[in-house]
Amino acid sequence: MCWAGRMMLGTFRVLLVLVHAAAACEFGPFPYRATGIVCRMTKPAALLCELNQETAQVIQAAFRNAKFPNITGERSMRLLGRVAYGLSNIQVNDLSIEQSEVELKEDDAIHIVIKNVSALFKGTLTYGYSGAWFLQLFHSVDFEIESSIDLQLNIDLLCQKEQVVPDASDCYLAFHKLTLHLQGDKQPGWLKQLFTDFISFTLKLVLKREVCKEINAVAQTLTNFILDLAASFVRDKDIIVDISLAADPVIKASYIESHHKGLVLYQNSSTVLSDSVFSPSLLTEDRMLYFWFSEHSISSLAAAAFLDGRLVLNLRGEKLQELFELEDTEVQQKAVQTIFQGTSYNDSVAKVWSLSQPQVSLQPEGTVVRSLVAVELSILPAGEEPQVSLYMEKEITVTIQATYAEKKLILQPVDSSIEIKVFKCTADPSGVSIGSALTSLMNSKRLHLFEIINPEIITRKGYVIVQLDFGFPSHLLLNFFDKEL
Repeated sequence: MCWAGRMMLGTFRVLLVLVHAAAACEFGPFPYRATGIVCRMTKPAALLCELNQETAQVIQAAFRNAKFPNITGERSMRLLGRVAYGLSNIQVNDLSIEQSEVELKEDDAIHIVIKNVSALFKGTLTYGYSGAWFLQLFHSVDFEIESSIDLQLNIDLLCQKEQVVPDASDCYLAFHKLTLHLQGDKQPGWLKQLFTDFISFTLKLVLKREVCKEINAVAQTLTNFILDLAASFVRDKDIIVDISLAADPVIKASYIESHHKGLVLYQNSSTVLSDSVFSPSLLTEDRMLYFWFSEHSISSLAAAAFLDGRLVLNLRGEKLQELFELEDTEVQQKAVQTIFQGTSYNDSVAKVWSLSQPQVSLQPEGTVVRSLVAVELSILPAGEEPQVSLYMEKEITVTIQATYAEKKLILQPVDSSIEIKVFKCTADPSGVSIGSALTSLMNSKRLHLFEIINPEIITRKGYVIVQLDFGFPSHLLLNFFDKEL
């Protein structure tokens, strides 16, 4: 996702959690020490060309949803007496946007200028005279108003209860054209000029008030939409990652950065992070998007997965065959025959699970995981009870390097040490990969819908960095505009 021509909806979308927060939240003197997850989005990510169409959708939604009130007024005219008028049933048609610009003001806000917003307003004009001879005449005529508007937004996000609340109330409309057209050819030219002069000032005030109010409302609604998506992404059943703010977000001229607690909540309990090693200097500005994860967050996720009984893998069929036929040697073949006792792989099942909570350490070489692992192989002879033909326990230390390619997470062991605790066997289950299971979990959160470009996963002592370029699935936002607005 990225964050109008090129940043309007992107700002409302991803940058909703990445801009200046007001002092409504207190983070203490050393907020980085409680930071478990960091997201940095550089300016190129916010300027994706594909956002032009989505910019129009935000503005169109604001104009379309704005409730324009009836406009009334009167004026004394020589000979005519008092002229009263009213504009009613005001609607917006045919809106287009020519150009937009964005600028990140350091330690300030996101400044967005939408140039040449052309909008056609339609409605009904009712007018009447109260003449010097007490003659009263009332007429109604359909009208159109052509307008050309520049729209300037200074978007600031406030922090309330450690969550982000957008404020787009700093909103200005500059009118380059406001032309009234009365339907039919019988209306005198002076009447058109009269009402153009009458309503011009009032109409500008009404449009500014209602359009800016609706843009702010769209920003609020879209914020809730994005936060709901984020909450869904970091939650899986009873395991929840707390992404509330840990520090004030930072705006620089080239990037926006947000800091989150990253605490793992499981069955209403969590640990406390107070010694995070995060520093802004750990991230660069070369890629579009960066995620920084502390060792504490990664280790807490592994602990929650263990407590929730998720570190279990059952293999049968082809997967089981791959496990036991890593080597095509005579010794290996005899061992397989002894273990399976002539039972096919489809009629056998291997269960691999962790007996102890994994200890996770992030190092330059990769992610080091230590755990006591059990392996149990059961054969299922036809018409008989399952029989355990192999059981062993191993204390394993393995260094894993992670990559993401072709929408799949690949976990590659690069170094390992194994100590057999209960039983020794030539078959080695340490090569079992849970990458496919993690890929399925991430895809269930719709990660596969994103166009992730050249991702890199870099481990260092105490933290891991994920950096990438990306494209956002615009149909998710189309669903928002279709359903929410």
